[in-house]
Amino acid sequence: MGRIQRIEIEGKGYVLLSEEDYEDLVDGLEASAVLAEISAGQEVWPLDIVEARANGENPVRVFRNYRKLSVSELATAAGISQPYLSEIESGKKTGSVDVLKRIAVALKVDLDDIVV
Repeated sequence: MGRIQRIEIEGKGYVLLSEEDYEDLVDGLEASAVLAEISAGQEVWPLDIVEARANGENPVRVFRNYRKLSVSELATAAGISQPYLSEIESGKKTGSVDVLKRIAVALKVDLDDIVV
């Protein structure tokens, strides 16, 4: 951290620091907030999951593979047929909200993670 100057303007104290030091400070605060969420149990996704989602891969398939579930295992856990799940993963069907909720529960993800 570089040189920090303390100044007073109209009776109020201020701190002057370089833009680089300011950015480091903000980055540290943001990292602390993320670490607090992780400590509280918030799950974070590995980079390959984030990249797969950013590249438009089917979220149900991405999370199913991440959880190391077969199509049959996830279909059973969600209470749907294997062919129906395959159609959802291939994009041939979207799935009802109820079915997507059950899939999300089976995958231990938020509904938003598979529909957004």
